[in-house]
Amino acid sequence: MIAAIFHSGQIKAQQPINRQKMEKGKEKYPKEIQLTNDDHSHMINESQCFSKDGSWIVYDTRNVGMPIPENPEIAMVHTATRKIKSLYKAPGNTEFGPGVAAVTFSPVENKAIFIHGIRNCSESNPYSFSRRTGTAVSIDKIGELEFMDARDIFPPFTPGALRGGTHAHSWSADGNWVSFTYNDDVIAKKALIDPAYKDLRVVGVMNNSRSVKVPHTDNLENNNGTMFAAVVTEVTENPAWNTDQIDKAFDEGWIGTDGYIKPNGERQHRAIAFQGNVRDAQGKTLTEVFVVDLPNDITKARPGFPIEGTETMRPCVPAGVAQRRITFTTKGIHGPRFWLRTTPDGKHIGFLAADEKGIIQIFVVSPNGGPIKQVTFNDFSVEGPINFSPDGTQVAYVAGKRICTTSLETTKTRELTPEATADNLPDGGVEWSYNGRHLAYNRKVRNESGKFNLQIFLLNL
Repeated sequence: MIAAIFHSGQIKAQQPINRQKMEKGKEKYPKEIQLTNDDHSHMINESQCFSKDGSWIVYDTRNVGMPIPENPEIAMVHTATRKIKSLYKAPGNTEFGPGVAAVTFSPVENKAIFIHGIRNCSESNPYSFSRRTGTAVSIDKIGELEFMDARDIFPPFTPGALRGGTHAHSWSADGNWVSFTYNDDVIAKKALIDPAYKDLRVVGVMNNSRSVKVPHTDNLENNNGTMFAAVVTEVTENPAWNTDQIDKAFDEGWIGTDGYIKPNGERQHRAIAFQGNVRDAQGKTLTEVFVVDLPNDITKARPGFPIEGTETMRPCVPAGVAQRRITFTTKGIHGPRFWLRTTPDGKHIGFLAADEKGIIQIFVVSPNGGPIKQVTFNDFSVEGPINFSPDGTQVAYVAGKRICTTSLETTKTRELTPEATADNLPDGGVEWSYNGRHLAYNRKVRNESGKFNLQIFLLNL
């Protein structure tokens, strides 16, 4: 049972720190294996880096702080042999793009999806938030690019295609859907010349219900897609104060492996938790937890609201989508950049926020709303994204320069590695293999010349 419960948005500790240290001579740390040693970086995504059988970890070759457009390669490393295979290299890559990054493995196929800048990127028309798309490559077809979401930036626009850039792709548990954040290129260009328009980030999804073909496929701005895509979050340029209106939807996660149970006992099979920026009663921006319930069919438009958008309107939310605010805190959820993650049963949405001492801790809330419950009670802050174990009993993360897990039942924290030195600091998220036996993560490792590279490490639990 998760012990601390908070009402009315007050995030305050109601019990002392409950922490289990790993003491020298009393308990050994799990075995840590360094999988990569090359004199370049190996950046894993914040989730879904493992292949379905756990034998490969996929990554891009960025270093910390390296811009996405400068990175040309997606690769993977074998967890047993440490053999490295290159999956894709962007041809003719320059500092302006196209660039590839943020790769995730499908949980059911030997296929990985990643950001790919628009193929005609140049100094005069470079990579940007609205000039990228989701592409995939299969282990069995190395180097063969598959465009997942279609792109059509020329009116009349195509239903099921987008007009901008997708990012941070996350697979549903069955591999049939992919969520992402999105910026619209048509509206972004209008925002440069007309202050009435703003380039607002939203969350979207695509599924394998049908492929999408667009015109102008000879122009590298456009591409066909193997999945049908739609925006699923409502945003507004000027949110009213002290309401549930938002001007940014971002850093989302699928709820459960099969959704969640509603208060009436019905199962909502498709739902996403996302972060939304509201305005409080004083007009200050706060980030809160939101949920969007999805219909099985995202191809149907509401009357007067085309899902493909218009020249003056960003793509509209399909019929049957329902958006709700879940948390109502006084200071908002916050911390180092993180994505909302849920337990496999869909009962708990995990997020970061500061406790009464200002320490960044992990909290959970039900997709149905209600009390916020505190999971961690550490005396050091969480330092990156979080991920729940496949059995839903633990959460893994970096904190205090260590790899840690915390039990949701006891709230006890286990430190799996000693505190790192400046030469090998852990960086980013900590990810579970699908069988729950391994954790993967990055460390910034200093080489003999003094340069830092991101290397991939594995813990055997």
